[in-house]
Amino acid sequence: MARYTGSVCRLCRREGSKLYLKGDRCYSDKCAIDRRAYAPGQHGQRRTKVSEYGIQLREKQKARRIYGVLESQFRKYFKEADRQKGVTGDNLMRLLERRLDNIVFRLGLAGSRAEARQLIRHGHFTVNGKKVDIPSYLVKAGQEIAVRDKSKNSAKFKEISEAAGHKTAPAWLELDSENLVGRIVALPSREDIDVPIEEHLIVELYSR
Repeated sequence: MARYTGSVCRLCRREGSKLYLKGDRCYSDKCAIDRRAYAPGQHGQRRTKVSEYGIQLREKQKARRIYGVLESQFRKYFKEADRQKGVTGDNLMRLLERRLDNIVFRLGLAGSRAEARQLIRHGHFTVNGKKVDIPSYLVKAGQEIAVRDKSKNSAKFKEISEAAGHKTAPAWLELDSENLVGRIVALPSREDIDVPIEEHLIVELYSR
């Protein structure tokens, strides 16, 4: 599957805002967008007028990059959100938040969504006791996500366990940092999702 393999800091600079793609580095003074707050490339510092379509496109790209979703996947999420009852934009954000890689990241069991995807693909997590190695797996309320017993003793997860104890999971999630077990208390509302996305622009883009 095609994946962007270049510098993720360039993606933040391209979108003109922090996308928090590198975990703790994004909160430090090493963050690229704090040092070079303009788009990458030789024409990055040019001031250009952005059209309405361009604004909508950038918002969609920003959402894709935050959640690490390919264009075809993102379009499927939008179609599913549009079929569901309620506000399409809110439905879209809830679907993206329900991805297993996002849940692992939100629980503090990985430093970034990209790291969460890698750990899931390597088979380190279970959902309700069954191994799941699909990052796009959509979790449901009441399900339990845990690090496999075979993985808990690794140096990586011992480090994660120590770091997770100092982090606070969102209100719709619960984490037992000692046993590396998380639970979906309830599905998130739009107010629970703190990503810098104006989803109505994405809806307008796909409604053209």
